[in-house]
Amino acid sequence: MKILVIGPAWVGDMVMAQVLFRCLQQQHPGVEIDVLAPGWCRELLTHMPEVRFALPLPLAHGELGLGKRWHIGRELAQDHYDQAIVLPNSFKSALIPRFAGIGVRTGWRGEARTWLLNDCRQLDKQRNPLMVQRFAALAYPEGANLPATLPLPHLHVDKAKTAALQARLWLSPDTPALVLCPGAEFGAAKQWPAAHYAEVARHFAGQGMQVWLMGSERDAVVAHEIIDLAGSVPALINLCGRTTLGEAVDLMATAAAVVSNDSGLMHVASALARPLVVVYGSTSPAFTPPLAERVKVLSLGLDCSPCFKRECPLQHLNCLRQLAPSKVITAVKELLA
Repeated sequence: MKILVIGPAWVGDMVMAQVLFRCLQQQHPGVEIDVLAPGWCRELLTHMPEVRFALPLPLAHGELGLGKRWHIGRELAQDHYDQAIVLPNSFKSALIPRFAGIGVRTGWRGEARTWLLNDCRQLDKQRNPLMVQRFAALAYPEGANLPATLPLPHLHVDKAKTAALQARLWLSPDTPALVLCPGAEFGAAKQWPAAHYAEVARHFAGQGMQVWLMGSERDAVVAHEIIDLAGSVPALINLCGRTTLGEAVDLMATAAAVVSNDSGLMHVASALARPLVVVYGSTSPAFTPPLAERVKVLSLGLDCSPCFKRECPLQHLNCLRQLAPSKVITAVKELLA
């Protein structure tokens, strides 16, 4: 059986999509799964052995590109997929499977696309409150109950490549590393203050650990702010923008522990089974929690949160500013113990 999955466009969502891939393997032993998604996903998908091919989608975020989608669909028609599973809820995401003439096209009802999907399902949010449940449910017949326990995301890492990467970046493989992920693609209302991260960095560097700041080039500004606020901490190393996403996965696999905002790298850390502390402010773990066992979720639960806004509508960000660094330090120590 051959299945084409139209993948999501966010790091965390793609990590959670691995649960779908693993469920499909359980349902259809020997299934071949290809994933069509933005080009940046390729490095992440290579860490998922369930995926045969990561097919790049050469379209900008939000671009309709009707002609491009038509040509992609006609090319994919030659692969004779048995089923397509469309994870995004947009109209445009369902076009390519229709253009490819794939016999079974599965997905949730979304933007006026019932004529594009012939296995178009009505979502029961109470029955499947978590995003990962909504992804996994598409591996089963409509209305079927999910297994009592879903498989967790599990990213695979090449240890030899990781060792070479550590050597190239002058990172000690013998000193325990605490990884801090201070960025959040969604917006500032998900970002724990830089001063708080700096205090955590100072504390654990003083305990003899390396402290790595990890993220994309967009996170370089907040990383420099953390370094300035931390003062003279030689063990604090800024890796933001210095690694690809795949390299970030490889390095994070070696971490003794991770502290993160609610972000894509948080989901990567959980899929690597790293001891993980997550700080929540404007969002909630009730929809996209870290899917791992050694996790501590910290949230103040203020009346104004979760608001799910990119910027604090009250302009005080108390949900994160009032979450003291001492709480995170204690949580990390408990996980390390």
